Amino acid sequence: MENIDLGLFLIAGIIFILLIFSALLSGSETALTATSKARMLQIEKESQRRARWVIFLLEQKEKLLATVLLANNAVNILASVLATSMFLKLFGEAGVIYATLLMTALVVIFAEVLPKTYAIFAPDQTALRVSGILRVLVILLSPFTRLLGFISRYVLRWAGASDEEAGQLITARDEIRGAIDLHHQEGSVHKGDRDMLGGILDLGDTRVEEIMVHRKSMLMIDVESPSDKIIQQVLASPYTRIPLWQDEPENIIGILHAKDLLRAIAVSPMGAETIDFRALTSEPWFIPETTLLSEQLNAFRDRKSHFALVVDEYGALMGMVTMEDILEEIVGHIDDEHDLPSSLMRKRGKGVLEVSGDLSIRDLNREMGWSLPDTEANSIAGLIIHEARTIPDIGQVFEYHGLRFRIMSRQRNQIMQIRITDPKA
Repeated sequence: MENIDLGLFLIAGIIFILLIFSALLSGSETALTATSKARMLQIEKESQRRARWVIFLLEQKEKLLATVLLANNAVNILASVLATSMFLKLFGEAGVIYATLLMTALVVIFAEVLPKTYAIFAPDQTALRVSGILRVLVILLSPFTRLLGFISRYVLRWAGASDEEAGQLITARDEIRGAIDLHHQEGSVHKGDRDMLGGILDLGDTRVEEIMVHRKSMLMIDVESPSDKIIQQVLASPYTRIPLWQDEPENIIGILHAKDLLRAIAVSPMGAETIDFRALTSEPWFIPETTLLSEQLNAFRDRKSHFALVVDEYGALMGMVTMEDILEEIVGHIDDEHDLPSSLMRKRGKGVLEVSGDLSIRDLNREMGWSLPDTEANSIAGLIIHEARTIPDIGQVFEYHGLRFRIMSRQRNQIMQIRITDPKA
């Protein structure tokens, strides 16, 4: 009888150890799934060896997952078998039911829920603590995990899927953007910071045509104009770089810098009348409208230039873009002491805006937190015309994307002012 009691006590002890090991594996799986490789890289810089082990595990997630699942299932099955054997000796055939109920409760509560809950709240600390054991397990069980990996990939290919496609579902840029949005919703990242970080990520997807100043809004000066008139226009302008044209506005012959003009006036013995404006201009730089902002930003830096003219595929002038325009995509609108007051957007009450038809959809989305599509049009007026498939009249009201648009004014075929109402505000 004493031998039986000793044997049962030994089995109970083994089951207890197996449950502890199962809890360790369950918590490890959750911790290594929730932890961030970026945070581990930062911790590694602080010379923590365990962080390197965590990174080693995260870099081979397939092996890690197979190792944890294989070891955890083996431990749980062994514990259940031992418990069934012990309860059969104690209660006979009814012991199978008792063992099933007891092991289910113990495994779910102590080997699954509790360790995974702890791991969710402290993923980094848990991952660091278990990394050494898991590293050894991954190496020891690698022959079995390779076999499991081969079988799983074969089944996936047989089912018409591939593991390579799964890795292409989300890019690193999308992952960073998702993390930023998540932290913003939780309140740890302010809207301004979210917009700036999002603006940096958008540089690689945004073309210059989406942010350029349209040619109808550009200040350009006829080089054939009288000298005093040219000087007056330059002095009245809030800009330092102004395109000069000859014969027709699209024939840009150079870019006049206000500082070069002031130097020429200062050294001219006869005043403005003898100034050769063509000699003061720099050669215009033309870029295609499809250029990405990230590429154009690098081009500005390489050429040490801040101004470029945008042309379409036929070489026709479409507008202009500056270094400041690109920077504003990151930090938001930048005003200085010479900028004219902006009338592109005015709030008229809760959920009511009056905007210029020229206002870009990107700027409106950023300011209001909306998600109006900007794939078919760059401006609010363009979006309305695209959706309506016609040029609307004054007073017409449209409802698109959960917002109400009312045409307030129009000049010829151009929509000038629009009132936007958000019914949900």
